Formats: sequence, structure tokens, C-alpha cells
Amino acid sequence: MTIKEALQKLEHFCAYQERCHDEVVTKLYSLKMSPDEIDIIIVKLIEDNFLNETRFACSFARGKHRIKHWGKIRIVNELNIRHISTANINLALKEITPDEYETTFDLLSQRCWENSTERNPLKKRKKFCNYMLRRGYESNLVYDKVKELELS
Repeated sequence: MTIKEALQKLEHFCAYQERCHDEVVTKLYSLKMSPDEIDIIIVKLIEDNFLNETRFACSFARGKHRIKHWGKIRIVNELNIRHISTANINLALKEITPDEYETTFDLLSQRCWENSTERNPLKKRKKFCNYMLRRGYESNLVYDKVKELELS
């Protein structure tokens, strides 16, 4: 595959959905491109604004919070796995307003608590806490919420 063909394929790949540098590099290796060719293509994609790490991080954070209801810890961990810089991660977290974060947390915790069929209060508490922590919410928020829900 020539550089021009690969570039055209990657422009379509990036235009379809926001991508991080790691995803693009992986795709280029799957197309059997050499490291020198990969560097040329990456630079061209950045110049033409098909690849933008800041835009990717912000879009990722908004989407994962609004659609999958992930907490900040999980979002940060997932962005770190994709080798996104700390500065971009901090910008991405600012995309989630405190009000929106709190509302999502409250709705998700209420739904989780009410849908639990566990009768044993200790097991119910453990399952709730594990679920919310897996979603990436801060432990102090989770433990405060479980105390509040147990009283109601």
C-alpha cells in the first residue's frame, strides 16, 4: 500500500469518529506500513486536522460520562491507557460540569440501589459500592451515598 492510499484510508478512519494517536498507529501497523511512513502519515493527519488529541480527549470524556455514566477516575484511567497527556486529560475533565456529574451520580446510584435484589444489607452495600467504584466514581462519594441510601 502506498503512502497516498494509506493516508486516504486513515483520513476516512479519522473522519468517521474521533481517534487518538495510538489507534491510528495501530491501524497503520495493521496496514503493514513502516515506521517512517507512519510518521509521515501522522504528521499529515495532524496538519489537516484529522487527528487532534485534545479534541479526542474532550469528546471521549463527554461521551463516556453522558452515555456510559462513567466517573472521573475511570475516564482518567482509560485516557491514560491511550497515552493521552495530563494536560489534555485535565481539559477533558472540565467538559463535565459539576452539576451534570452530581446528577448522573445520583441517578445511577439510586437506580443501582433500587434494582438490587439482595436481601442481606451487608452484601447489598458491598455490591453497590463495588458497582459504583467500578464505574469510576470517587470512593468518598460512593461511601457517603451508600450511608444516605441505607437511612432512607
